[in-house]
Amino acid sequence: MSKLVTIYGGSGFVGRYIARRMAKDGWRVRVAVRRPNEAIFVKPYGVVGQVEPILCNIRDDNSVRAAMQGADAVVNCVGILAESGKNTFDAVQSEGAGRVARIAAEAGISTLVHVSAIGADADGESDYQRTKAEGEAAVLEHMPNAVILRPSIVFGPEDQFFNRFAGMTRLGPILPVVGADTKFQPVYVDDVAKAACVAVAGKAEPGVYELGGPDINTFRELMQHMLTVIRRRRLILNIPFFAASIMGGLFDFANTISFGLIPAMITRDQVKNLRHDNVVGNGVKTFADLGIKPVAIEAVLPDYLWRFRPSGQYTGIKESARNLRT
Repeated sequence: MSKLVTIYGGSGFVGRYIARRMAKDGWRVRVAVRRPNEAIFVKPYGVVGQVEPILCNIRDDNSVRAAMQGADAVVNCVGILAESGKNTFDAVQSEGAGRVARIAAEAGISTLVHVSAIGADADGESDYQRTKAEGEAAVLEHMPNAVILRPSIVFGPEDQFFNRFAGMTRLGPILPVVGADTKFQPVYVDDVAKAACVAVAGKAEPGVYELGGPDINTFRELMQHMLTVIRRRRLILNIPFFAASIMGGLFDFANTISFGLIPAMITRDQVKNLRHDNVVGNGVKTFADLGIKPVAIEAVLPDYLWRFRPSGQYTGIKESARNLRT
């Protein structure tokens, strides 16, 4: 019988790509999520019955244990960018990560892959950075041979980065950003999935791997490239950190008093994160140690950002027609 892998958060942005690749490699895949009815789309990743979404609450021991029953390997992709109700940074990224590792150790599972993030820092000023580091420490406490993947900002068809800002260009001539000079090393989501699969297959040495794409760009440069891809001209306006902190505080307050009905466009914690570069460090394990050559953003962005062009899918035809007339 094929081996079984349980992927916590397997219907999320990164998790779904890992699930697809694991199914392609012949694994049975159990996708542990809060809302399995909304994760039905993972089933066609394999043959009938090969990929199954199940209910799981990462904040509950029994729920995590049930999802892990009979598994040969575990992947934890659960993470949040902003707190919502009981899903706080501490509950999900710190305690939740430790819970998965502890229960995996109790079950005698030897293979655990934990998806964290570049910037994880126990002394970081943001709760996101702090809890990511605490989660890593908890994982290594219970599973010293675990593989921890720290991607930079992840891009791909379902991302909430390029898609979000491309959508904002439809609202007016100005594109506001916070931390225009902050550096990123965008990594393609399927490359992260490849790294996870290599680790699950036992072909990676235990430890922490920092995953970044082939290029390092400032936030402003990434937005300029995105504007080129979608054929739009916008003024990129850098919002100073002090002003962004005030905005984040106001959004946080509005989100709280509305019980989440008013979404926070940016939070104070996210502003704190944007103060720091998000790139692969020196002397760390990387894609090269996994035998993976990462894909550049130029090779992927046009494939999914075309819908934000003024003429959508017909932009290329119109450009060709103009060339014919001249």
